[in-house]
Amino acid sequence: MPMQFSGSLEELIAQIRHICQNSSDILINRISVGGIPCAVFTCEGMLSTAIFTELVIDPLMQIPVQPNSQQLFQYLEKNLLLSLDRPIVRNEKEFFRLVYSGFVVIAAEGQNFALAFGVQGYEKRSVSEPSGEANLFGAHDGLTESVRTNMSLIRRRMKTTTLKFELSVSGKLSQTDICLCWLTDRVPPQLLQQVKQKLQQMQLDTILSPGYIQPFLEKCRGSLFDSVSLSQRPDILCSKLLEGRIVLLMDGIPFAIVIPKLFVENFQTLDDYTHKPYYAAFIRWVKYIAFFIAILLPALYIAVSMHHPELLNSTLILILTDAEQKAPLSLPTETVFVLLMYEIIREAGLRLPKAVGGAVSIVSGLIIGDAAVSSGLISTPMLTMTAISVIAGFVIPDLNAPVTIMRLAFVIVGGLWGLFGIGLLGMMILYNLCATENFNFPVTAPLSPFYRRSMRDVATRVNFRKMQSGNFTVEEYYEQN
Repeated sequence: MPMQFSGSLEELIAQIRHICQNSSDILINRISVGGIPCAVFTCEGMLSTAIFTELVIDPLMQIPVQPNSQQLFQYLEKNLLLSLDRPIVRNEKEFFRLVYSGFVVIAAEGQNFALAFGVQGYEKRSVSEPSGEANLFGAHDGLTESVRTNMSLIRRRMKTTTLKFELSVSGKLSQTDICLCWLTDRVPPQLLQQVKQKLQQMQLDTILSPGYIQPFLEKCRGSLFDSVSLSQRPDILCSKLLEGRIVLLMDGIPFAIVIPKLFVENFQTLDDYTHKPYYAAFIRWVKYIAFFIAILLPALYIAVSMHHPELLNSTLILILTDAEQKAPLSLPTETVFVLLMYEIIREAGLRLPKAVGGAVSIVSGLIIGDAAVSSGLISTPMLTMTAISVIAGFVIPDLNAPVTIMRLAFVIVGGLWGLFGIGLLGMMILYNLCATENFNFPVTAPLSPFYRRSMRDVATRVNFRKMQSGNFTVEEYYEQN
């Protein structure tokens, strides 16, 4: 039976205790306010005791005697502030969501509703620099687990009335606060409507990471590449908002989801817009080259060595033959073994405590790697090619997952069919990438479809005197299509 505010205070207290099964964190205190019997409901650890005492309890104890509970609540609403956030509670869902969010709820005898006051004071992490998106010249603050703190970090950078925040609740059990952010004059209305519909259709019990929501916002299920991006940096989120994107903040998660994502953004960083244009363009092309090295270098080495040795000069063939004839495994098997060992070592270093995580690299680099080469189990050229490929992948960390899978896939087809297999798989991946879109917006833009104006921030990086006219935005794409 759902909880009802029938006017009987004792009945209300009994219903709340029955629903929460006398949970120890629900605190119920009976007090007399203005001569009227009342009850104060709080959740232990979710509110600030000092703020609660100073802003709520002390003013309540100073209220003069009131004739009835209706007059008491009118006095509270008109004469006392108590809190800036003051919702009215009328049902069970609102009651428990507010109490578990750090609100104090006050119910009085004879009233069919309750008053809530926001006095949140739970422990939270302070604003600090993001560990995964380091930069040299930009700001060093990042998102935290508090959605309202994250909203303020964005608002501090964009003091405009066109920036809109819309809070809602998602998750049947967790009742997680999620916040949509967008610029009203930049986001296409149809894109905003589609995103809201997707969020309303979610039937999740709880939201513990961006991965819970991300599948509902991606339409291409078989795509190798993400069509939404994650970021911890408020300055990057503001730049995406200016381009007509939608940002989704989630309470309890220090990451924001950006909708939609472009593939070329994997090669762009905030520092690109601080360096001189010629150096930023050079670094950007280094990243493009590193991407192809990361996925193709081991496969090309295998394909040329096994199927197309005529492409090598005689000196290089002799060196590779001398090195590989001592190895007991075939080239593809050897490469797959090395790549799998690297993934195991990386995962071990990532999951272990920091105090012992450094020992993994020492053991793997100095002991396993040196011993494997010295014993002849792995050839030196193969280990070198694999190491260069792995290091090149570090340059584009946002593409780590697809690069890892594509590297292994290219190694297998390169060993089976040589350069023909590599070319065939490359065309399949290119087809998959071009077919990936999110809410009818292609992730390959502005390359496909091609927009010449946006190439000044893709193929190169022009200075801000030329960029101040604005890059191609999501809204312009929807208008043209």
